[in-house]
Amino acid sequence: MSVRHSILGLMADGPVVAYQMKKSFDALTSGLWPLNDGQVYTTLQRLQRDGLVAEIAEGDQRRYELTEAGRAELELWLDDVTPPAEGARDELTIKIALAVASPALRDRDRLRQLVESQRLAATVALQRLTRLKARLDDDDDGAAIVLDAASARLSAELVWLDRVDERLNTWKGRS
Repeated sequence: MSVRHSILGLMADGPVVAYQMKKSFDALTSGLWPLNDGQVYTTLQRLQRDGLVAEIAEGDQRRYELTEAGRAELELWLDDVTPPAEGARDELTIKIALAVASPALRDRDRLRQLVESQRLAATVALQRLTRLKARLDDDDDGAAIVLDAASARLSAELVWLDRVDERLNTWKGRS
């Protein structure tokens, strides 16, 4: 996720206070990808330095708005194809692959327990996302899209765990 571009996107409709950016982002992602205050302020400083954001001082409150260059940067990012996550680093995949590939780590029962524990964790997480989505307002399309993506990834993980389990049934590793 690009924090830089997300913050630019949060200013698309007009000037925004930094704290409101954080609140809006957390609401948009239903808290799945929380931003901390430091990320917001550091990113805003960089965006100002790069001429993509201007600060508007209103009394003791600072609001930030896109410059023309900032809007152009945001538009380019929105139109650019995001590389598919096919090579994404995934700790669980590496953990299981190493346990299968290394003779010293091969233990079918241990792997089955890991797969079952992971399946339970993914199922619980998927149920949580389903509850979050049920609480959304009808017009909260942005948050619904984020929750749909997270749910699809968890569903795919459950399918993959079933495949790992099938592979373990025919695997020649230690029992």
